[in-house]
Amino acid sequence: MTDVRRAAERYPGGEAAAGISSRHAFSFGPHYDPDNLRFGAMIACNEERLAPGAGFDEHPHSHTEIITWVVEGELTHRDSQGHETLVRPGDVQRLSSAAGVRHVERNDGTAPLTFVQTWLAPLNPGGTPVYEIVHGIADSTPYAIPEAGALLHVRRLGAGERTAVPDGAYVYVHVVRGEVRLDGVELGPGDAARITGARDAELVADAGAEVLLWEMAAAFSNEGSKPERT
Repeated sequence: MTDVRRAAERYPGGEAAAGISSRHAFSFGPHYDPDNLRFGAMIACNEERLAPGAGFDEHPHSHTEIITWVVEGELTHRDSQGHETLVRPGDVQRLSSAAGVRHVERNDGTAPLTFVQTWLAPLNPGGTPVYEIVHGIADSTPYAIPEAGALLHVRRLGAGERTAVPDGAYVYVHVVRGEVRLDGVELGPGDAARITGARDAELVADAGAEVLLWEMAAAFSNEGSKPERT
């Protein structure tokens, strides 16, 4: 079963006066829908846009795997474990908040910053926070988040190129840029597809495209608290 969610359907967030624009794929902050709390391990997939000098001041997280993909610009990240990193396009950053961690996310550059941030629920809550960054991940190398039973596949496609969608109990397709067809259904920037019981699905790029494919094996209920950052 494939459930297509368009970019225009995302819940708005952020604070325009502070240079922050957010678009949320799942229930988030004041936008609560009991039928849209999660998909598999995924509890948030946020498109964030920060003007130069804007950012999220220090705030806490716990029991969440936080994966960040920069679309354009540079993200300055600092956390209470002593990590300070510049995250650029092509990098995958993971913060496993475990029993608790605090962090700051800012655009300290002179150009606008856009990033996609995905939150996954861990299979086993608690533990020690972990930070990791992979610079320049290749399309052929999926990034594993075993704590959530998930794999991230990055696909950069030229016009007319095809790629298989991984089989899985839950697969989440997010179009970062460009236009693709998922088994004949057109998807554009910010559009997403939630596929339950994915098997033999295929993406075809109508134009140059960048797509994030989340493969999640574990089954989860649709219960739990909503994320609170707005």
